[in-house]
Amino acid sequence: MPDTAFVAPGGKVVRLADFKGKPLLVNLWATWCGPCIAEMPTLEKLAAREAGKLQVLAVSQDMKGRAVVDKWWGAQGFKALVPYVDAKGDLGFALGGGSLPTTILYDKDGKEVWRMIGGAEWDSPKQMALIDEGI
Repeated sequence: MPDTAFVAPGGKVVRLADFKGKPLLVNLWATWCGPCIAEMPTLEKLAAREAGKLQVLAVSQDMKGRAVVDKWWGAQGFKALVPYVDAKGDLGFALGGGSLPTTILYDKDGKEVWRMIGGAEWDSPKQMALIDEGI
């Protein structure tokens, strides 16, 4: 797990290590990324279904930062997910990024279990089985 800072809702600076203790699914996305936008409602369903068992972080890579993310996010009506922001792309680069969306599952100790590059239907039986096997 890289020790790279990004910003939580409300402006607090956080790191992935702050979320150790429960499995963690990190989704790197952007408001301009078509596959990211397409998968976000299913990521919301996953976060709601797994609340208390799996932490799901949606970390925006939008270079324009919080303002553009909050505008898009506010129109979605998500309840289980909240938008984190990595406007400089530091976390994305630390994770070997470049392609969006990128989703990484960490176990409760912060060890990477698997990663997926590209969009997915996170509420599909295939993805749910992948999540269940990893946590």
